[in-house]
Amino acid sequence: MQILLWFGVVLFTVDSCMSHTLFTCEPVHVQWCHGMPYNSTFFPNMLEHYDQDIAAVKMKHFMPLASLRCSPDVHLFLCQAFVPECRKHTHVLRPCRELCERVLSDCSRDMLTFGISWPSELQCDRLESCHSSPDGSAVSAVEVTTSRSSLSSSRDLGFWCPLQLKTRPGQGGSFLGAQDCAPPCDNMYLKPHEVQFAKTFIGVCSIVCLCATLFTFLTFLIDVKRFRYPERPIIFYSVCYSFVSLVYFVGFLLGNAAACTESSLPGRASTAVLGAQSRVCSLLFMLLYFFSTAGMVWWVILTITWFLAAGPKWSCEAIEKKAVWFHTISWGLPGSLTVVLLALNKVEGDGISGVCFVGLYDLTALRWFVVAPLAIAVLVGLSLLLAGIMSLNRVRQVIQHDERNQEKLKKFMIRIGVFSGLYLLPLLVLLGCYLYEQAHRSSWENGWISQHCQEYSIPCSHHSIDVERPELSLFLIKYLMTLVVGISAVFWVSSKKTCSEWASFFKRTRKKDPISESRRVLQESCEFFLKHNSRVQHKSKHYKSSSHKLKVVSKSMGTSTGMHTPVTSNHDNTPVSTAVRNHYIPSQSMSDPHRSSETSVQEQAERIGSTAPAERCSKADSSSRISSHAESSHRLTPKDDLLDADQSSAHCTRTQ
Repeated sequence: MQILLWFGVVLFTVDSCMSHTLFTCEPVHVQWCHGMPYNSTFFPNMLEHYDQDIAAVKMKHFMPLASLRCSPDVHLFLCQAFVPECRKHTHVLRPCRELCERVLSDCSRDMLTFGISWPSELQCDRLESCHSSPDGSAVSAVEVTTSRSSLSSSRDLGFWCPLQLKTRPGQGGSFLGAQDCAPPCDNMYLKPHEVQFAKTFIGVCSIVCLCATLFTFLTFLIDVKRFRYPERPIIFYSVCYSFVSLVYFVGFLLGNAAACTESSLPGRASTAVLGAQSRVCSLLFMLLYFFSTAGMVWWVILTITWFLAAGPKWSCEAIEKKAVWFHTISWGLPGSLTVVLLALNKVEGDGISGVCFVGLYDLTALRWFVVAPLAIAVLVGLSLLLAGIMSLNRVRQVIQHDERNQEKLKKFMIRIGVFSGLYLLPLLVLLGCYLYEQAHRSSWENGWISQHCQEYSIPCSHHSIDVERPELSLFLIKYLMTLVVGISAVFWVSSKKTCSEWASFFKRTRKKDPISESRRVLQESCEFFLKHNSRVQHKSKHYKSSSHKLKVVSKSMGTSTGMHTPVTSNHDNTPVSTAVRNHYIPSQSMSDPHRSSETSVQEQAERIGSTAPAERCSKADSSSRISSHAESSHRLTPKDDLLDADQSSAHCTRTQ
């Protein structure tokens, strides 16, 4: 029990040492003042420094005076000015006027040597006079009681990063203009239950968008030749938005694991990721920004191809020849912007969606890397789309007497208009959300600072600020419009032809095993060859060797020639039956070379014009045998071919 109590006291002490309170005393962390007769300080100090780190940076310029010991009181004076002594929470000891004048007089020559200027806040006439102690000695410090009204300066000092939100130096992150500072992981404007609802909403929307875009892409894979240029870019931009929805779904599953960083120091809050602190966050950012920008570029490429087809009347082949340029622009431009953002360290974690993006806290990055590309894509795409529709309308007026083609063109124009509206409307709404955020972000941030300045022990503004915060609906609309853009591709592929293609695809998947099918074809073919040869042909000396070869092939495929298996109707194109035909016919020609030579002589005689009955009968007999072997792979039953062979033999007999 004593160990637990001691451990709790240590944790409380460490926590109080590492964090600010509501304008109370805090331990001295500035290394140059560790040897002073006090170990507690109070901020803000008389120089309007609201943090020990800032005070240490400013104090560093005067430390050469302390190293030279130009005055015996210079070190004490600097510590009392920059890191004042704190007593009883709000009682602060500041340097007095006489001490200031003495130090300034002793060190004026060294200050000129090192080029040190005395700060205006430390002008000696602004300090109070020193008091005398009861024994008559002068006291170098004056006790001052700070009030709540004096905590706010007469001028706005801007945002000072609180200790809870500080990051390690050198990471390059900044928050509201303060370096080495990060925003809190919890959303600055929404309440916890609103954040949880937004997370669920984003997860559901990402699943719906992912299913829609995958349906479009799989429809394209079923029939690749169906979607040619100029409509091929629809497939590529649906692939882009499938990755966008997948990234949001992964962010929904990860929660804040990728977008936020847990502090390893006590008293520090969980902060959003800024820069390349997390590999997972950087990967999500690259995928999300690259594919969202590529989707917008593919939309512009789609309007270009439509314009080329409708205006200059380019053919599909002519547009397809420019596909290399289309891919270069559509993938190269987003890749270049992504690399630039990574080099500028503009990756920012989103505590709502769980992903990482750009412009969440940096208005400049949002303006140039999100709003500007989106506005350009909308303007260029809309202009080309209107030009293409006007060209199609002129064509429709030219063929006004052809009612059939005019009706087809009218339906095509309506289809393009509806599809473009389904795509442009979400983009326009998203652009409006970004512009609204650009106009009100500063007031939202000032309201947040005004609400949390006392909590984080940072200077509050002396102006009365009306606290403003965005509504939850703004965030929901922004995420919905980001994801719903990809669903518009489903409208383009939704048709009766798509339904029939999917139906035929599922029918093909329910067919029987192709290996078993080939075995049955081979077995039935071997049985027919043996039966047909035993009836039509006379016994020859090479019959056993030929049938033996067929039995060997049949056994190698795992079948038996002694069983009869029904033949399916789809065996005519199987590779196994083709191989059997190619194997059997040469083997028979080798087993009876005299018959094959006789057949060739008879065919030559027929071409010359011989009409002898005996030769015509012999040719019919030989032709029936060869045709029966060549057509055995696509017959329905062996009995039909046997009947044909018997009829041809009977016809020969009658002819003779």
